[in-house]
Amino acid sequence: MSDTQHRRSLLGWLLLASASLVACGSLNSASYKIASIVTPYKMDIVQGNFVSKEQAAAVKPGMSRLQVRDILGTPLLTSIFHADRWDYVFTFKRQGMEPQSRKVTVFFKGDLLERMEAESLPTEAEFVASIDTGRKFGKVPMLEMTEEGMKQLPAPTKKVEAKPLPALPASYPPLEPAVR
Repeated sequence: MSDTQHRRSLLGWLLLASASLVACGSLNSASYKIASIVTPYKMDIVQGNFVSKEQAAAVKPGMSRLQVRDILGTPLLTSIFHADRWDYVFTFKRQGMEPQSRKVTVFFKGDLLERMEAESLPTEAEFVASIDTGRKFGKVPMLEMTEEGMKQLPAPTKKVEAKPLPALPASYPPLEPAVR
């Protein structure tokens, strides 16, 4: 092989190698463009207790802990160090939307509600409308029961008094037989 042929083949290989590198670079940018269009599904994450404006309005100072729990639900955070405080924290994260976060704190004095501190809370209808972005038709459904619906409910039954439980034994038998 002559020197000229050798230079030509070397030049050919060099051009082929540089063309391959250029192709890889453009392929890489094209793959990034495709990947930015096709994104993986990210599940909606709902954590905590949603407290609506209607629920907050129903809670009044002087209510018992049981009454407050019946209206707002079980608190997300309770602490043995702050036994007179319940925290209701709610977060909602959805792909492509700004995360929602709200906090409601309820303070008790003994067994009675002293006060409630809350950020601005949405109504139930506003909250449903804010999370129901995929639906393109219709209006937000009514979230309250009508008078006709209440009349169709069965009449409440009388509570039966619970019988007292028998006294616990003073001592229990051993779990394992005695070793002899």
